[in-house]
Amino acid sequence: MTSRRIGFSVSLLAVCLLSLGSALAADKIKGKGVITLRSGNNLTVETDDGTTTVIVTPDTKVQHPIGLGARKKQVGEEVLIPGLKLKFEGTGDWSQLTAETITFDKDDLSLARVIQAGLNPTAQQQAKNMAAYQANKDATDAELAANKADIAAHQQEIEATKQEVAANQQGIQEVAQSTQKRFSDLATWYVKGETTVRFEVGDSAISGADQQAIANLAQHALSYTGFVIEVRGYADSTGKLQDNQQLSKERAQAVVAYLLQDCHVPTKNITAPGAMGVANPAASNETANGRAENRRVDLKLLVNKGVAGGE
Repeated sequence: MTSRRIGFSVSLLAVCLLSLGSALAADKIKGKGVITLRSGNNLTVETDDGTTTVIVTPDTKVQHPIGLGARKKQVGEEVLIPGLKLKFEGTGDWSQLTAETITFDKDDLSLARVIQAGLNPTAQQQAKNMAAYQANKDATDAELAANKADIAAHQQEIEATKQEVAANQQGIQEVAQSTQKRFSDLATWYVKGETTVRFEVGDSAISGADQQAIANLAQHALSYTGFVIEVRGYADSTGKLQDNQQLSKERAQAVVAYLLQDCHVPTKNITAPGAMGVANPAASNETANGRAENRRVDLKLLVNKGVAGGE
């Protein structure tokens, strides 16, 4: 009798463990996205389906692939910065989950760091602007409170102004239509400047002369209120195709970093660096001079028609 009870208890325990395992497996979440905000160990990740909070714990494996195989190297969680593309797996639901593994690509980390290098000075300036705004707002609120009596006294004058505005409604409508047309032309871009940066074989360092050329283009760009600087990196055909693709990316990223850090061009005014590899050669790769022409980064200053005033 005792043996039968023990057997029944063991069977019941096994069923419970299987049910628990199935429930835990059902809570597994896999996804990918971009970190938009980090607060302590909480990552706000923008995915194709919306926003997810990913919680990082001491047990979370943060890793990136090594080489072309399936090997991965584990790193510290300090690399999880805004702008980084990643894949995650953990338990919870799509609104909030605890990560077991987070995987990212080293190239994506490099680009995220370039972006952060440009955003940090911007964030400091925004903090100063907010402080100045708050001080002005407080002064304005005090002034408004002191002028409430004057506002009430001038109510009749306001009513008279309303009648005058109504009489000029036609002119207001014409201005509105002109403004609307101007903004509808923003999709048309004009090329307002170009420059090309060239590199030594296998190198992504920018020479002093090319730094000055980039700075001149950036200074010209900053004279406009609406502009975009397009950055595209290239390589010659020497060596392996994969290596040339990576080298063209590093050259483009070096130029973007110089625009952000040394020329103070806002991140929003720079297109994502284009790695073109050996595509669109400027000259023949059959000669040394031609290959020198192809080791380059092309920069193009684009200004939209609405801001340029239809030039």
